[in-house]
Amino acid sequence: MITLYESGVYLLDGTRIVRDTEAAAGGVSPEEGRKGTISHAILAAHQQGEGLKQLNLRFDSLTSHDITYVGIIQTARASGMDRFPVPYVLTNCHNSLCAVGGTINEDDHKFALSAARKYGGIYVPPNLAVIHSYNREMMAASGAMILGSDSHTRYGALGTLAVGEGGGELAKQLVGKTYDIPYPGVVAVYLTGTPPPGVGPHDVALGIIAAVFENGYTKNKVMEFVGDGIAALPVDFRNGIDVMTTETACWSSVWKTDEQVRRYFELRGRPEAYRELSPAQTAYYDGLVYVDLSTVEPAIALPFHPSNVYTIRDFQANAADILAKVEADGQKSLGVPGLTLKLREKYRDGGVWVDQGIIAGCSGGIFDNIMAAVDILEGKSIGNGAFSLSVYPDSQPSYMELVKNGAVAKLMAAGATVHPAFCGPCFGAGDTPANGELSIRHTTRNFPNREGSKPGEGQIAAVALMDARSIAATALNKGRLTSAAEIDASYGRPLYFFDKTIYDKRVYDGTGRPEAEVPLIFGPNIKDWPPMPPLADNLLIKIISYITDPVTTTDELIPSGETSSYRSNPLRLAEFTLSRKDPSYVGRAKAVQRSEALRQAGTPDEETLQALGKIRTLPGYGGLEASQIGIASTIYAAKPGDGSAREQAASCQRVLGAGANLAREYATKRYRSNLINWGMLPLLVSDEKVFSLGDYVFLPGIRQAVGAKTDPLSGYVIGGKGITEIALSLGPLSDAERRILADGCLINYYAAPAS
Repeated sequence: MITLYESGVYLLDGTRIVRDTEAAAGGVSPEEGRKGTISHAILAAHQQGEGLKQLNLRFDSLTSHDITYVGIIQTARASGMDRFPVPYVLTNCHNSLCAVGGTINEDDHKFALSAARKYGGIYVPPNLAVIHSYNREMMAASGAMILGSDSHTRYGALGTLAVGEGGGELAKQLVGKTYDIPYPGVVAVYLTGTPPPGVGPHDVALGIIAAVFENGYTKNKVMEFVGDGIAALPVDFRNGIDVMTTETACWSSVWKTDEQVRRYFELRGRPEAYRELSPAQTAYYDGLVYVDLSTVEPAIALPFHPSNVYTIRDFQANAADILAKVEADGQKSLGVPGLTLKLREKYRDGGVWVDQGIIAGCSGGIFDNIMAAVDILEGKSIGNGAFSLSVYPDSQPSYMELVKNGAVAKLMAAGATVHPAFCGPCFGAGDTPANGELSIRHTTRNFPNREGSKPGEGQIAAVALMDARSIAATALNKGRLTSAAEIDASYGRPLYFFDKTIYDKRVYDGTGRPEAEVPLIFGPNIKDWPPMPPLADNLLIKIISYITDPVTTTDELIPSGETSSYRSNPLRLAEFTLSRKDPSYVGRAKAVQRSEALRQAGTPDEETLQALGKIRTLPGYGGLEASQIGIASTIYAAKPGDGSAREQAASCQRVLGAGANLAREYATKRYRSNLINWGMLPLLVSDEKVFSLGDYVFLPGIRQAVGAKTDPLSGYVIGGKGITEIALSLGPLSDAERRILADGCLINYYAAPAS
């Protein structure tokens, strides 16, 4: 049972939930009660500004992987960075398949090692650990804050308030600036009871995601885990739940800590990292998610979102109807004519048959999850048919322990394939199934293309998320979808012995010891950011993509998978922008860029002159010249930005000449921040029906309006219906964000701070 409270609540003595009444809380006001949360204590300790209404935060450490760190370091270098001011972990877990893309993946790894030496950072070689497992093991600390350029930067179960953001926010930290955000709401997640046998962390996490994602209950808030049920969960179980809080669209997460967390740190040779964290005797929360762990059942998140959740029991009972609905919804969302998902074909002989199982990454590859799979599969066989099972331990220390205790041998004997640490199956760069297949995965996401298929080229596969326990149960039945609750298994409490020497021997740690004389090693694919223009006094933006889907993910804005090989080459990567959602986007964007180039050269093209002629019919703009207006492209999407923190979702649009996004709302704070940091106006509209694909939106006096904090803004839609006035909003912006928009991007802002 998962229940959402409709109003704020008080938590008394960490155990008693009281409705939103000051009298019941001994006269403590909500404002005072908020100071009793764990989140408040951590945020106050990291605040650099005055008060707590507007936060100006500095983080204890930073972390990035090899899809994002080159762009971040390049941005910071261009902004004046000469050393890493805090520990910065550079992991190599996303593009470690160096056979893909020629030399460019390993070229980036060499760049990262040279940067770690030059600026004083930490370099984790390929296959040694996935980004979040290394940070759990070696960087997290109770009461600390970590900023990462991966959306699943979550170490809350260890008492660390961690945030996943776009690269621009890390670049700010690297040049000594702060992370600025209004004080977030804090929602309690009250855990009680004990999970039944066969229920794992993914089952709990998926249940919570299903309850809060669509209604936005935790969007941009902190999820603070409390309650007597925490004590029943091993730390690895907590880590598995915690990393999935990203899929609720929350800003961050943190948990009450206890003796189990103390032992976790002691085992890893870092006893000083532990601190007891608990809410005060009276703490006020802006909402509460009540989770009775004893009622949680094995679950499945069907394509194409982690919130599309059913209990496996309910799914099995109604599989034909549910699969037909998922298939229809998926084909409508993908929008590829003639594409057939064939999910209904997976239901036959009274059951659902899947083609592949994957247990991997920061959510699935955890030691305890793999040991639970071993408990189910030991002495059995997954068969020699079409079904396959792959297991990716999350770090080399975990892998070593699984070798020592015999778990790897048992998995291999059952027919599973065991791989080194790699994030590929989470984003479409490893174990790509065949066309038409269905993969069940204990990974973080099941968006389209997260399994590596290319719907625009007629290739389509699908991913459903399940816990490692039910994946193993399915493997036991040769691919027939099976809940772990349906099988008779005895689960042990495995002992884990962490061997830190694995990291001591291979990880380069130059924290606090920069070697300025060390040259950066640039491969041929590593390119500088192209120049970005400042915001024009008047802006004419052309709508070149119009997306009405309820949510648009960052994977649709810039695909993951094999395209990530070009992440260090802004112009090359930009060629893939919206390639799977709107294949015509890049061509349209380049056409608008050509129009702007001709305008700048003093020879505006016919389309620009026609638009300018219409603008001149507006009162006050009869004398407007082409030299007084900038031309840029834009997209409309109802709710863009769900998913990955990759800044490329915004920067690729900017490289192609975009000047704004139009949206009803932005799915995440991090995507909106990416837009701002790349100089793109994050415009909000209340009625998208007043414009269409191919229309222009004229924003008169926009540069002055941004600086003067004018809101709402007045704009004019120029299209087939003539000229229509439209109200727009930029939403809340800090003074620094307004200057970044005016200067054209974060790099320009730091190059000319007085502009």
